[in-house]
Amino acid sequence: MITKDQVLAAQNEWGAGVVKIGSLKESRHECETFTSEFLDKLYAFELGPVLFKPTKCAIEQFRPSKSEASSYFIAGEGRACQEDNGFAINPWTKVRFENSNMILEENRAIAMGNYFFTDLDGNEAKVEYTFGYQLNNGQLKIDLHHSSFPYNP
Repeated sequence: MITKDQVLAAQNEWGAGVVKIGSLKESRHECETFTSEFLDKLYAFELGPVLFKPTKCAIEQFRPSKSEASSYFIAGEGRACQEDNGFAINPWTKVRFENSNMILEENRAIAMGNYFFTDLDGNEAKVEYTFGYQLNNGQLKIDLHHSSFPYNP
């Protein structure tokens, strides 16, 4: 059975990875290498479909491949999606999760809530998220990632 602590650890690792990606933006090679490792370690692209709907996408809303996810996180000249500006290279200094609830099962877990991204000026951006995880060789891997800004009439 997947535990709440495992999900919290996966969330902390994801947030720390996003912060590290931004810290490497001045060294493109290091940034690309770390982002590739981050996606391999935390996302389940090699296991099957990944349902990835990032926050700041309008034209190409869904990113089912590693190259499209990388494009969203770090953009760059060879980006897979032209609308991408590199969400993770903002940079962010902190990522904080507030879970609304979780569904924990033997080999799957789903967490939903808000996560908050702190920029260099200390401003915090609130984003709603749902992450689905599958357990593979003792590691939680994301196979569902949906995030969006809160409704603003």
